[in-house]
Amino acid sequence: MITLGLFILGLVLLVFGADQLVAGASRVAARLGISSLVIGLTVVAFGTSAPELAVSLTGAFGGQADLALGNVVGSNIFNVLFILGLTALVAPLTVQPQLIRFDVPLMIVASGLCWLLAADGLISRVDGIMLAIGIVAYTTALIWPARKKPIPADPADPAAPAAAPQGRLPLQILQILAGLVMLVIGSRWLVDGAIAFATSLGVSELVISLTIVAAGTSLPELATSVLAAMRGERDIAVGNVVGSNIFNILCVLGLSAAIGPHGVAVAPAALAFDIPVMTLVAVLCLPLFITGKLIARWEGAVFFAYYVAYTVYLMLMAWQHPALATYGWAMKWVVMPSTAVLVTALLIRDVRRRDPLPSPRAR
Repeated sequence: MITLGLFILGLVLLVFGADQLVAGASRVAARLGISSLVIGLTVVAFGTSAPELAVSLTGAFGGQADLALGNVVGSNIFNVLFILGLTALVAPLTVQPQLIRFDVPLMIVASGLCWLLAADGLISRVDGIMLAIGIVAYTTALIWPARKKPIPADPADPAAPAAAPQGRLPLQILQILAGLVMLVIGSRWLVDGAIAFATSLGVSELVISLTIVAAGTSLPELATSVLAAMRGERDIAVGNVVGSNIFNILCVLGLSAAIGPHGVAVAPAALAFDIPVMTLVAVLCLPLFITGKLIARWEGAVFFAYYVAYTVYLMLMAWQHPALATYGWAMKWVVMPSTAVLVTALLIRDVRRRDPLPSPRAR
């Protein structure tokens, strides 16, 4: 009963904390002349990834490499497929050009780099330091130019000066901090309760970290993105997911490997399946974002369905169910080729819209 009570209370803290975080971040962004997208990619994304950082560092210090790595990989898959999918179902999401030009390609590069570093079965301390340096460079590259570009008050008049923001800055910063504290505490209680329930089912540590722990530590991102979309802050909703994924690989995994006594060991199962899935999911974002610069509701539904399919596969694998072979064949030879065909068709459609063929008269 105590575990269930903490689980429910943690959910309440997550929802309320996410609302405070989005509200405070939006006001600070307007006051400092920084766009909501940059705030979503940095302050909100890094703040909502605090649970992942705490859990992975604890796992690295405690010798639970599967927990440290699985939490990052599972969270990134959850962020894109589940959170973006569900958020797009709530409200179609606009995608800013900056995401297409810089942030999403960086997310793909970071995912591929994680796969490359894990190929030898260990993300060493040197690898971790290199990743951690990357998050410092990324944050600087976002904040420095954004601070020099004030946001116009009237979108119809780019020359119009920004209006003076209302409210006191210390109170707005306190609102952000309070939201972050509630997110961290709420996610911790949720994860503890979820692990207690999952362990009783006899599921392995890697599967628990890829599903229950990853989903639990990603609940701040889920609550923040959904509420941001409902409040009309769609830049924060999308930027939160992309920024969190970059932060998870460069900072969470980087610090876990750099500070952990022996780096982070990579399980063969994670190297063979889950890390490639994380990388492919990141790659999938780019063509879908480019086509129309809008994540439509049907695309959100596809993302959501993919996450359900991925979770079902993990459960079948954990229990060595007889249906695993058939399910795996269907995923490899039916679902993935169908996805490739769909993405290719969308890209071709988008190229034709942007570069129409000249008419016979023009020739």
